[in-house]
Amino acid sequence: MTRTDLRPVAAPPRTAKILVALSIGAAAVAGLFLIDALAPTLFPASLSTRAQDGLTLAISVLIESLPFVVLGVVLSIVVQVWVPPGVIERWMPRRAWARRAVLSLLGMVVPVCECGNVPFARGLLMRGFSVPETMTFLIAAPIVNPIVIITTHQAFGFSDGILIARLVGGYLIANLIGWLYSRHPSPDALLTDRFRDTCELVTHERGGRGRRTLAQFVVELRAVMPALVIGSLLAGAVQVLIPRETLVAVGSNPALSIAAMMALAMIVSICSNVDAFFALSFASTFTPGSIVAFLLVGPLVDVKMLALMRTTFTTRTLAGIVVVVLLSAFVIGTVVNLLA
Repeated sequence: MTRTDLRPVAAPPRTAKILVALSIGAAAVAGLFLIDALAPTLFPASLSTRAQDGLTLAISVLIESLPFVVLGVVLSIVVQVWVPPGVIERWMPRRAWARRAVLSLLGMVVPVCECGNVPFARGLLMRGFSVPETMTFLIAAPIVNPIVIITTHQAFGFSDGILIARLVGGYLIANLIGWLYSRHPSPDALLTDRFRDTCELVTHERGGRGRRTLAQFVVELRAVMPALVIGSLLAGAVQVLIPRETLVAVGSNPALSIAAMMALAMIVSICSNVDAFFALSFASTFTPGSIVAFLLVGPLVDVKMLALMRTTFTTRTLAGIVVVVLLSAFVIGTVVNLLA
């Protein structure tokens, strides 16, 4: 038997694993429908009001985010599998700072919210873009997204410079983070071991584009979905456990209002496509700078986003990103308050 004759033998096990993963996913979805149908009969006692609120909020965040996550996975596969090598890269400047500046505007042509940007960023990393470059895209994309620009304008117009401050602030924060991590002596150390293993797996995947697409779709969903579910549950629990009245009580203080709205942004985990309308409800009691801080922090480092980013970046890396985002948002919010 020649070496060529042996190659097809290795294919079925890999295909079988993919089919098993898809079957498990289908069974899980069917199980959820079954629970929904049988739960009232099996468990007649209702949950407490607080538990019901937390579960409702968690499911709302999950349902709101899921379509964008799937879209992000699809776009990631398009970039990784279907776009020929060199097509994207040839449009990139050679200088590192210029490449980051261009990539931070890529979100303008990728109309997904922050959840969908995570799998898309993973695709960029697998394609060969550096960690700082991908970070710059990941941080800027939820804010320079055209849908986000439109909804923010619909909510605030150009009053108090909130729209301009959000766009310019998000772009500057993204490039600041990209520059800071470009100074890291070993950028690959910023990634988790599991993601590096995934890169190896995808890079060495054999077969046609259809098979590679299916394999990567399963790999990405298996990596992102647990984080999305956990992040949604955390967002729902935190919103119920921390009284919102505590945050609202400090709304009139220029400094405390910024801190309160940043904390609120991390807790509520609202999609960046609609968070401007949520922030609008606080505009009459909170300072303009605190609204800007909310609109900057929410899409970048809320609990749901952090759970998703943890699939790719180490805990220490995420801690550094959170510190930079919070400090930058506080400074930008303070400037807006002084100018408003």
